[in-house]
Amino acid sequence: MIVGLGLMIWAGVENYRARQQEEAKVKALQATLNAIETEANSANIGTDSSSAPDTPLLGEQAPDFTLTALDGKQVSLKSYRGKAVIVDFWATWCGPCRVEIPWFEDFSKQYAAQGLAVLGVSTDPLDDDNPAKAHKAVSDFASQIHMNYPILMATNAVQQRYGGIDALPTTFFIDRSGKVVASTIGLAPHDVIEADIKKALGSGGNA
Repeated sequence: MIVGLGLMIWAGVENYRARQQEEAKVKALQATLNAIETEANSANIGTDSSSAPDTPLLGEQAPDFTLTALDGKQVSLKSYRGKAVIVDFWATWCGPCRVEIPWFEDFSKQYAAQGLAVLGVSTDPLDDDNPAKAHKAVSDFASQIHMNYPILMATNAVQQRYGGIDALPTTFFIDRSGKVVASTIGLAPHDVIEADIKKALGSGGNA
């Protein structure tokens, strides 16, 4: 009986230690995530021309482009003048892009009435011999995750005009007058993206 009681006490102590260890792991993970969030918010993510003067295009007119949409139509950036525009360079293989895309879908619906337009510019490589195949791959992906905004196929020339797209996602926030008021490189926090949207919506209205 004494042995049995001792085993019960030992088991209880071990369970308590295991719970303590698990709680410590959870707290450590949460602290790490909080640190990443803080670092992302304090880095050059969601910046403007005053805080990142060396970042290309900030404070400048967004380079115009005409690109082919998945439905075959030609879409130009200048046709959106008077609206705030998100130009998001992404790819189907990009993990961080997959995180941001549902946010853009929600923002597209939430702020459409205020004049927001979202353009997803796919950097997936085009097959010169069979461009329809590349279009279909991107189209299938967009349909699968229910992308509710226009998807355009990038060209090398357009990517170079936007500073050369060296990391994905790379996103530009353009105000109603066509000026770049913010940009992000990599996975930016949800609240930073929303703040940049509000910045684009709130400026350039009299241009």
